[in-house]
Amino acid sequence: MSVCLVDKVRTVSDAKRDFYTHHTRPINSIYRRFVEELIVEMHLLSVNTDFRYDAIYALGVVTAFERFMQGYQPEQDKSSIFAALCQATGGNWEQYRQEAGEILSQAKQMSVQELIAKINSSASTGGENRLVETLQAIANRSNYKYSRLFAIGLYTLLAEADPDILRDPEKRDRTLKEVTEALHLSPEKLQKDLDLYRSNLDKMDQLLKVLEEALEAERKKRQQQKPEQGTAQINSDEKNP
Repeated sequence: MSVCLVDKVRTVSDAKRDFYTHHTRPINSIYRRFVEELIVEMHLLSVNTDFRYDAIYALGVVTAFERFMQGYQPEQDKSSIFAALCQATGGNWEQYRQEAGEILSQAKQMSVQELIAKINSSASTGGENRLVETLQAIANRSNYKYSRLFAIGLYTLLAEADPDILRDPEKRDRTLKEVTEALHLSPEKLQKDLDLYRSNLDKMDQLLKVLEEALEAERKKRQQQKPEQGTAQINSDEKNP
């Protein structure tokens, strides 16, 4: 009788347990839901047989993390949280940040139309341009595993290549359609993911604004109480010489 040994696929619980092993400090309650949802999203991709890590996905992870973790306190915990997030889902935080920074820098040197032309070209860059090689590989892969984090990375790149798309919704949507069609991806799916991403960013910004206002009001209240407490102490001392 033969026994078939199958490697155990890591679960979401395994990933979360690993995360809290690497980052042992409590997560600020306002940000906990985002961090845990990101762990789940990255984990499910990591165990998908069609998923392949690439620099645009890395940029999406870095961008989403930085945008949604704005204002996190204590500030120094952010690095530990990001490192633990990558480690718990089979990645390397240094690689994520390095490659994300590299392709972002390369996007600044090209227009969107140049990027689209490069995607459609079969000419190799000889390893000199990670961004172009990554885009070409995606366009040529029939079973590319699209993800929301890839969409965020792509959007960040396009905004770097042409900042006007952030200010002109019509141009933004037209550009996204052209690029996704060149990559043989669904423009509708990407647009839906980015609409949700921008909506969630707006909600987070509003929440942070409310918190800042509440903290400022609390600071003013404490400042007003200090003189009153000092006066009360003086009056007490005068009554009890």
